[in-house]
Amino acid sequence: GSHDTMTYCLDKTSAVSDNESKLVNLLNKCLPCIIHPIIMKWSTTQELSVTEQLEAGVRYLDLRIAHKANDPSMNLYFVHMLYTTVTVQDILCEVLKWLESHPQEVVILACRNFDGLTRSLHCHLVARIKEIFRCKLCPRNVSVRSFSSLSFFLGDETNPHTPLWRRELLACTTRDTLSSTVLSEFWKKKKKFFLIVLPKKYLRCHFLIFFLFVSERFFVAGINLTENLAYILAHPFGSLKKMTLQNLPYLKIWVKQQYPGPKKECINIIAGDFIGNNDFVKDVIELNKKI
Repeated sequence: GSHDTMTYCLDKTSAVSDNESKLVNLLNKCLPCIIHPIIMKWSTTQELSVTEQLEAGVRYLDLRIAHKANDPSMNLYFVHMLYTTVTVQDILCEVLKWLESHPQEVVILACRNFDGLTRSLHCHLVARIKEIFRCKLCPRNVSVRSFSSLSFFLGDETNPHTPLWRRELLACTTRDTLSSTVLSEFWKKKKKFFLIVLPKKYLRCHFLIFFLFVSERFFVAGINLTENLAYILAHPFGSLKKMTLQNLPYLKIWVKQQYPGPKKECINIIAGDFIGNNDFVKDVIELNKKI
């Protein structure tokens, strides 16, 4: 998985998200020439495009969806402090194009945040998802018990968006820390993973599983280090990439120590930053050989 998948195309001219702290917004308004580039450096978690990430082996995309404040249009973007240059619809079409040329692949799109989305905008998003992917959406009549020994749901019968996976599907936990050692120890205590096993008959098709709500089933381990404002101000010439790359050797060791499987101490999904560096994807895929 890639953490904050869409940050490779953040808009340098974008306003700061209203969901950020008042202090960050105030500093950006008072000193935009200084603060904005710093925000950009600490908001970027990926360098590869969506297609490049999929080609590299990523199958879980972390999509933070938002609607820009005071935007009269229905256009939706991705956000991580700043908004992206591309719309959600553009990226969904890009994923569709990749799936059409890789008919045996399964991609999980974790859609969350929904900053600024009204009910009508949320319905608009779901309508676009249905319109773009059509039969490629994992259907309701698929027995999710085939995926594992757990029981999952595809949505309430009364909900108009039943083709999308909605509840009791995904748990996503991260640990805000600057230390790779602290992060590793955190996951030793926190791990409660479940394995998705896709039956062979479904490998003839390409499905997307959309998680529109985060709850308590599939577990995503985010091995991304997280800075705070004090750290950023103390390292004006630093960046999230520099901090991450310095710690990748330690995170790499942790990844290689994991085991896949259905037991609660085993691994399910691992999402990281700058996934094109240090053989991260390869190391995660290699874990399957332990089965």
